[in-house]
Formats: sequence, C-alpha cells, structure tokens
Amino acid sequence: MNTFNRKIHFIGTKIRSLRKMHGLTLQDMVVRCMQVDDKHSPSVSYLSLIETGRRNPSEELLVLLSQIFQKDVEWFLDDAIQENPIEKTDQTDNRAESMSLEPNFLFSKEILESAIPAMLSQTGTSGRQFAHILIRSYQEKNNNQFPDIERIAEEVGQKRMPLSVDDVIQLCINNGLQIKWFKRDTFTTSSDSGRVIKTLFRSFYDTPNILYINKALKNQPARLKYDLACLLGHKVLHNGDGILSSHATGGVIGGSPAPFEHQSSHIQQKDILYAWRDFECSFFAGALLCPKVPFKHFLNRESYNMNSYDKIGVTPSVMMRRMTCVSNYKHWHYFDAYSPGYLRAVYRENGITIPWSNMLIKSDPCSHWNIFKVINKTKIKKPYNQLLFKRNDGLSLYASISIRTKDASENIHVISTGIDLGPAIESQGMNKDELLNIINDKLGKGHKDIMLKGELQEQLLRVSRTLNMSWVEDSIYNPVQLICPQNKQCPRPILPKQKLDNKKNFSWLNEIKQDIIKKEKVR
Repeated sequence: MNTFNRKIHFIGTKIRSLRKMHGLTLQDMVVRCMQVDDKHSPSVSYLSLIETGRRNPSEELLVLLSQIFQKDVEWFLDDAIQENPIEKTDQTDNRAESMSLEPNFLFSKEILESAIPAMLSQTGTSGRQFAHILIRSYQEKNNNQFPDIERIAEEVGQKRMPLSVDDVIQLCINNGLQIKWFKRDTFTTSSDSGRVIKTLFRSFYDTPNILYINKALKNQPARLKYDLACLLGHKVLHNGDGILSSHATGGVIGGSPAPFEHQSSHIQQKDILYAWRDFECSFFAGALLCPKVPFKHFLNRESYNMNSYDKIGVTPSVMMRRMTCVSNYKHWHYFDAYSPGYLRAVYRENGITIPWSNMLIKSDPCSHWNIFKVINKTKIKKPYNQLLFKRNDGLSLYASISIRTKDASENIHVISTGIDLGPAIESQGMNKDELLNIINDKLGKGHKDIMLKGELQEQLLRVSRTLNMSWVEDSIYNPVQLICPQNKQCPRPILPKQKLDNKKNFSWLNEIKQDIIKKEKVR
C-alpha cells in the first residue's frame, strides 16, 4: 500500500473541518474548485462522500484543494487530526465598541426615554442620525443578514441576475405599480453645518401605487434600477403606505418627511420609522438586483474584482454593500464619504475605528485613511488598495479598497470596503498575535509606512489567496499604514480646522415632491 492510500482515512475529516473553518458550504467549495480547475472539480454529492469517508479523493483533487487553501499536499496526508473549526461566539472582540449596561436600573426604558433626547440636544445629533446609528448597530449585530427580506426579494425576482431596466419595470407593473416620469434639474443648497449640497431629486413613492422617477435617470440605468427596486420594495414590504423618504442624491440622508419640516435634535418615533423603512427598502433593492446565491458565485468567479460591477449592471456601492451580506467571510466594513469629511454611510461589523470621535463634519479628516486620501487626489482613477494597521484597543490588520466615483449629481465621493484579516490569519493556522506584533515592531514609533517582505508577506499572500479576494492580494503589495481615530489620543499631527460657511438648511425635497404631484394632477 502506497503512502497516499495508507494515510487516506484522515483526509475526509480534515477537508470538512478546513471547509467549515473558512465558512464555505459544500456548494461554495465546488464553485471554488471549478474556478481553479474545472476538469478535476468534484460534484457536491461526491465532495460530501469524501468528507464522510465513503470515497477517497484523487491525487488531482488534493492538488486542487492545496491550491485553494494554500496548503501543501502533504498537509492533507499527515497523521495529525485537524482541530475543530473556530467556533463562533458572541464576543465583541472584532465588533464595534460596546459597553456593559450596569448598574442596570440606570438603563430602564423610562430613564432612556428621558435621557436620550437630552443627550441628542446637547451633542447636536439629529433624531434621524440617531436612528441610523441604531440601525447600523442592528446590522452589525446580525452580520448584515436579513433572511426574511432576502427571501421576499428572491420570490419577486426569481433569483435572476442580471436584471435589465425593462425587467425591473416589468416587476413593478406585475406588482400593480404605475410609473410616471418627471423632469427636474439639480439644485444647490447647504446643510446646517454649511456644507454645500448639489442635489438631484431622483424619485419618490406616491401612495398607493405610483412611482415618480426623474427622467435624468434614464441615462443612468444602474441607478434607475436601484431606485425602482427600492420603491418596489416599499410596495412589497409595506403595501405602499407612503411612509418612505424621497430619493435625492447628495442631500441629507432621507430628506425631510414632511413639507417645511426641519430635522430636530429631539428624537421622534417617525425618525426611527422612516430610517428603518429606508433601510429595509434599500436592502430589498440590493437583494433583488444581486440575489444571494448567484451573486456569491459571481464574486467567486471574479475573485471579488471590484471593477466587475458593470458586468451585472449595478453601481459599485451596491456591489460593495452586497459583498458584506453574501460573503462567507463576515468581518467587513463599508464607508461612503463626501468631501471634506462627511460619512454618509457606515457599516463596521469588523469593528474598525471611525476616523473621528463624533458625528460632525470634519474639515480635517485623517489623511492616512485611504477613503479621505482618495477624495482629494484627482489623479487616482483606479481602485486604491491599502493595508491598515490599528494599535488602539489591541492590534488589528485590515485590507481595504477605495473607489473614487460620482453620484447622480456629479458630486465626487469615495466608497470603501475592507476586511479584518485577523480571523483569516487564524483560519490559516497561523499565530495572529505573533504576526501582528512583528508588524507593530516594524512600524516602530515613527508612524512611517512600511513594506512587508519575505516570509511575512508570503504568509499574508497565502491568506488572501485562500479568501479568493484579488484586491486583498493587491493591498499586500502596498505599504502598511497606521490608522487611528482622530481624537486627543491621535499620534499624528492634526491640521488647523477650516471654517465652514454659516448657511441655513432648506427643506427642498418635499416642496419639490408636492409640486410634481400637483402638476401631474392638473394634466
């Protein structure tokens, strides 16, 4: 009996354990195998038989698995029994910061109902901003997994991908919706903080079943599909009751829910309701345009290539946000930032620090975060990859990618997504703490960026190839940069703050909405 046959009895258990350690289903594993070597890829049923010890893998399949998991073939044939996969816990080590609600009598419903409005008023936080913080925390707690909305979107779209504009319009018609087109150009106003806003009023829902869409979106099919899908989601999820924000590019999130109504620092029930409805409809739109299983297979085939969004007719922001939902790897973050330092969207399941300690617009965002670095560098045309190292609250290493793009109003903004490499390093059987301490020592106290070389770089390359994310591999060839929140503990020099114009906020969106409806009724 040769060495291969003699050691075969351990292989099934090791393959199954390795697959689960990386969060892959049997179907995911087969797709990865087909991507690397279609000729020797197993079927789902055959792979299951191998894992349960009822079939032996061929030597060609072992070579294929060694490429996917960046292991030597001999690793599969040794006598060591594979340790159990890393168990998921409720610990918040890799999550955003949290606190213990003790003594618990101070956090009763009655006390919070009184304390929260006072806190918002004193900090200048609007009720809508607070509602979005609540939703973001809920997303992070659930790993951005909302299977009920996924299921409903899949029933409506029948898991088809890609969907054309005509496909989405037909789905709207099938659900009893009527589409009316209006013409409105962009307009300019400013926020309470003085930030100049160039806004395009894109679309809105008029109860019970009319969708109003700006004709300008006809030249932007990816955005048109997204707006239609969001409004369709309101019909499907909420029966089109009209409790949904209008869609406008570049303005304050959600706009104002009623004419002439300004955002208040006092939280109101409708703030939370509107924010939650907006989130549900946005999630539905993503799930409709990028259904989970087809989109996951697409990402694997494309090795998570960020430039592949055109192939399925979606915007890069939709593609990035859906990655955080469908990926087997759960430790993601996502930012959407406008100049000079305005975070319009945030998701931090991997616990990466926000680059400042409050919600105000910053005139001097930390230039070492690539999301802000890319905003002002007009020469950057391609996706920008970066390795980020964090020291505060423990050592962490992140890989990220940022894209400089334009919204429907031609405003420049940057979308960025990334992952915490720590869990992937551990899944590869490496000592995460030892590796991060080596990088930390190399960074030293001078806060200078460093290039990883030799065995250190090779270890991280094995991690990235196992993840099958090409942009992660690209980031490893770039310098490691130290990041931190820009607060009193920030070790980097802080530039003087720029003065913002003191202009008033105008409640344009609902005035425009009412005007459009009025003109339509006169016809």
